[in-house]
Amino acid sequence: MKSLFLSAALLLGGLSMNAQTSDNVQVVDRPFGGTSTNYYGNKAPLQSGRLIKLPFGTIHPKGWLRKYLEMHRDGLMGQLGTISAWLDKKDNQWLSGSGSHGWEEVPYWLKGYASTAYLLDDAEMLQEVQIWIDAVKANTSGGFIGPKNYSGSNLELWAQMIMLWVLQDYHEYTGDNTILSMLNNYFNWESRRDDEGFLDTYWENSRGGDNMWSVIWYHNRKGYSKCADLLEKLHRNTADWHQANNLPNWHGVNFAQGYREPAEYYLLTGDSTMLDAAYNTFNIMHNKYGQMPGGMYAADENARSGYTDPRQGAEICAMVEHMASDEIMLAITGDPFWADHCEDVAFNSFPASFTPDLRALRYLVCPNMAISDAKNHHPSIDNSGPFTAMNPFSSRCCQHNHGQGWPYFAQHIVMATYDNGLATTLYAPGEVEAYVADSVKVKLTEDTHYPFEGEVNFTVSTEKDVVFPLYFRVPSWAEGTTVSVNGTKLVTEESVAGKYIRIEREWKDGDTVELSMPMNKNLRIWTGNKGSVSVDYGPLTLSLKIDENYVERDSKDTAIGDSRWQDGADASLWPSYEIFANSPWSYALALTTKRELLQFDIVEKGWPEDDFPFTPESVPFEVKTQGKLLVSWGFDDTGFTQTLPSATSGKGGTEEMTLIPMGVARLRISAFPRYTDRDATGIESLQQEIDNADEESVYDLQGRRIASTKDVQNGVYIRGGKKFVK
Repeated sequence: MKSLFLSAALLLGGLSMNAQTSDNVQVVDRPFGGTSTNYYGNKAPLQSGRLIKLPFGTIHPKGWLRKYLEMHRDGLMGQLGTISAWLDKKDNQWLSGSGSHGWEEVPYWLKGYASTAYLLDDAEMLQEVQIWIDAVKANTSGGFIGPKNYSGSNLELWAQMIMLWVLQDYHEYTGDNTILSMLNNYFNWESRRDDEGFLDTYWENSRGGDNMWSVIWYHNRKGYSKCADLLEKLHRNTADWHQANNLPNWHGVNFAQGYREPAEYYLLTGDSTMLDAAYNTFNIMHNKYGQMPGGMYAADENARSGYTDPRQGAEICAMVEHMASDEIMLAITGDPFWADHCEDVAFNSFPASFTPDLRALRYLVCPNMAISDAKNHHPSIDNSGPFTAMNPFSSRCCQHNHGQGWPYFAQHIVMATYDNGLATTLYAPGEVEAYVADSVKVKLTEDTHYPFEGEVNFTVSTEKDVVFPLYFRVPSWAEGTTVSVNGTKLVTEESVAGKYIRIEREWKDGDTVELSMPMNKNLRIWTGNKGSVSVDYGPLTLSLKIDENYVERDSKDTAIGDSRWQDGADASLWPSYEIFANSPWSYALALTTKRELLQFDIVEKGWPEDDFPFTPESVPFEVKTQGKLLVSWGFDDTGFTQTLPSATSGKGGTEEMTLIPMGVARLRISAFPRYTDRDATGIESLQQEIDNADEESVYDLQGRRIASTKDVQNGVYIRGGKKFVK
């Protein structure tokens, strides 16, 4: 199958598409290269990247993003240490080195908990983090960090890979150099290991890229002499994520972490085929199982042949790990695609993983999910058990791992560039204090309600005038974006979508930049799922608004088998919820013959006073459109949402329906069957609809228009009157 994306080698090979718009404003495909004098860029023998993550303590979330982190602190993630048996300090493996529990769960939880503490600068959380870090520092032997867990005769390193990231974040925030000594000793220990049995067990073998990224992080700070040899060793002992047409396994979380491994290896070898392989691996999963909105794929826990309908879901673990991998790919390549995809997952899939108070979560979240109960829906769902209910103990992995999603997102809203500037990469309200040019400290304040609006305003604060470049990522959906500096419009051309606007000038204290991204409406056609359609509004995908009926349950009654409460924990304070639809949900979306909505009226509701827009009640807008209720579409024999029906047409019978962003809808239909109202369109049959369709448009397999037919010589097919790239 032809790649959905340009060759990675081409993407990194110069700026042939640059458009000079003024002496100091350019439209560029990627941030410029160079040698960063302010932050730790890639050191030889590594290839240079394009963006550099700023250290913890640099970025301060504001607005809805800070509110989200505060709710995580006060909700399940922040309170897990008091209720999860796996985090019980008594006899914990990470505190004693020889305990009975906590091997994977402690670093999973601490990764999100600690990074949230750093972003909020929360004294109580920081004190809790220090208890665990001090124990990890004390629990080393011969360079090895933490407890030893064996799988047969093999010492398994998966939990250590997670803890390495925790230690990296801690060093960035505190500057504690004993962490660097610990990492040096641990990587020396890994270097001494024979290949026999090294990364041999399932999780560590699939996720060796996590270990590689830690080696790269350490080398960039200390110049590790064994960097090349250790990266080679890790690569050859990690699962093969650079196959042409296959994956080493189809576990949803393994893929989310594994697909980037070839790109990390590219940093050592400079072999562009490795970089291309990361793109190709992404395509393999997303083309086959990702024919659905929300940025994820139909994996449940393991993707299964034939189970590609949007009623299949993805684990929360897969969501947060995919976001983290997107952020790493963004640093390596500078490709705005990875920021687009990270936002797609963050805004459209991830928020619906939780109850609105963030005190319960569900293991699986599906783009089409008309029920969220505690029944066993296998084989409709891969997992056997109550995996779709909202439960504080929905699964040991996701229960402890979900906390990394938003703090890692927050850490990438602005990144440093190799030409000693800054790039705005993921949009959210916040404040960044960073060094630019020749170590001049500036503050960049970002004020916005994005993703619920397209206006983003920046203010530069600096003690002295300073020349440096500021890059502004323009999402691929944002045709017609404009940018103004101090009220003067600089860019008006539409070709900026999917690129960066680079402004290099002498910045003065109080300078402002206004980025205006029209919230364009876009209809995506999912050719791999019965030609179903989804509606995008700016970065948000819309879902049917369903009246959600929450039924409280005892969380011990609806938990899965590996849930364990701490002794003395009050389960009544942490109930589970089943969610049922109190309104019709089985709608097809009414379209014209030109694949346009019959109606699209935006109803503004205003920004919520509590700064939390991710509920049906508080979302700032709704959309009114037209649909057709399909009485034959309901629940299957397991009680779960049936697979999509085929497109249909008829005379009359459409009715108004309300759409809201799918990220705020815990029950949702976001991939719709198509219905053509013959009375509204003046056609008599589906065949006439096909015959009348615009055949001059060419779409990729994600349903996005990419070219006219004259631009494609071969490799297109026609479905529903549209030509699609194979």
